[in-house]
Amino acid sequence: MTTYFDALETRTADERAASLASALPAQIKRAQDLPGYGQALAGVESGSFTSADTLTVLPLTRKSDLTTAQGAGSPLGGYAGPLAGFDHVFQSPGPIYEPGNVTDDWWRFGRFLHAAGIGSDDIVQNCFGYHLTPAGMMFESGARAVGATVLPAGTGQTELQARAAHHLGITAYAGTPDYLNVILEKADDLGLDLKITKAAVSGGALFPSLRQAYADRGIACLQCYATADLGHIAYESPAMEGMIIDEGVIVEIVRPGTGDPVPAGEVGEIVVTTLNPDYPLIRFATGDMSAVMEGESPCGRTNLRIKGWMGRADQTTKIKGMFVRPEQVADLVARHSEITRARVIAARDGEMDVMTVRIETKVDDPALYEEAVADVLKLRGTIEVVAPGSLPNDGLVIEDTRSYD
Repeated sequence: MTTYFDALETRTADERAASLASALPAQIKRAQDLPGYGQALAGVESGSFTSADTLTVLPLTRKSDLTTAQGAGSPLGGYAGPLAGFDHVFQSPGPIYEPGNVTDDWWRFGRFLHAAGIGSDDIVQNCFGYHLTPAGMMFESGARAVGATVLPAGTGQTELQARAAHHLGITAYAGTPDYLNVILEKADDLGLDLKITKAAVSGGALFPSLRQAYADRGIACLQCYATADLGHIAYESPAMEGMIIDEGVIVEIVRPGTGDPVPAGEVGEIVVTTLNPDYPLIRFATGDMSAVMEGESPCGRTNLRIKGWMGRADQTTKIKGMFVRPEQVADLVARHSEITRARVIAARDGEMDVMTVRIETKVDDPALYEEAVADVLKLRGTIEVVAPGSLPNDGLVIEDTRSYD
C-alpha cells in the first residue's frame, strides 16, 4: 500500500488550483518588495497572478541575472533578504551565492526521500558535498524530515566510505548515481557485506543499466531533479513513470530562447517559480530541457509530471564566425504566423561551414523566407520547408552536426 509524505501529494486539481490562487499572489508581492525584482515586476498587480498560465506575461529570470546582480551589489543580489537572516550561505560555480535555512525541510527533499522508501528506521550515507555547495545540506535536511539518521560522508575516501557503510549497517545511500557503484565495488574488494537497500540519487545521469545493476544487488534506486538555487523540483516514485513536480514549486516548459509555453508533450526549457517565502525566485529559467507528461502517476500522486532531464537549452552555436542563438530562431518563427517551428542546422562542406534552416509551414516556396532568415540570423543559407509536425520533438532549435574530433 502506498503511503504519502503528506496530503498535498494527492490533492484534486481543484484543491491544488485553489491553494495556488492564494499562495502565488503573496509570493509575487514578496518578490516585488525585493530590489532584485524592482524593474522586472514594477507596475504589475500581484493579485492577478493566480495560476501558472498567468505567469507567462512576466520576464524570465536567469542565473546570469543573479550573477550580475550579486557582482554589482549585495551577496544575494537583492533577490532575497539580508544574508544575516539565513542559517547558511553557499557558493556554486560562477561564482554564485545561494542562501539556506536548516528549519522545516527548507529545500523540500523530505518528499523525495519518503517516496524512495527512506524513513526513521534508516541510516543514510550522504555522499553529497558539504563544503561550499548546498547538496549535502539539502539531502540531510530531507533525511531529517523523514526521521532518518545521517552519516555526513561527503565525497571521496572510498575505502573509508565502504568500511563505514559496513560498520554502521548503512541502509540507504544519497549521492550521485555512479558513486554508489564505486563504494559497492570497493566493499566487494575488501570482502565487506553492506546492507544498503535504498538509494536516492541526483546530480548526474542514472542510466538504465546502472539502475538495473543496483536492482540486481537488491537496491531500489530513485532519482530527483533539483538545483542549488531552487532546491527540490521533481522526483521519481516507485512507479518510475516520469518525475512528479514538488508541491512547493510551479513548473512551466517554454520554447528555448523565449518565455512562451510549449504544448503538453513538446520538449522545451524548464522554468520554475518557487513558493519558498524566503527566496522567491520567479520564472527562473534553469537551462534544462524536459517535457510535460499527460495523466497522473500510477502511484496515486496527482501533481503534474515531467519526463526528467532531456538536455540543455542553451544551444548557441557559432556558424561562419557568427553566433546564432535560440532567441533569434524564435524571432524568425514569430515573424510569420504560418510557421509553427524552425530549426537551424550547422554542418560542414569540406572546410566550410554551411547552414540549413528547416521551417515547418504549409507554404511551399522557401524563397519567401530568405529575406527574414538573412535579417534575423545575419547569415544566408539553404532554406528547406517541411510539413508541420515534421521536425523531431527533442527541443532543439539549433543542431550542430559538425565533428570536432
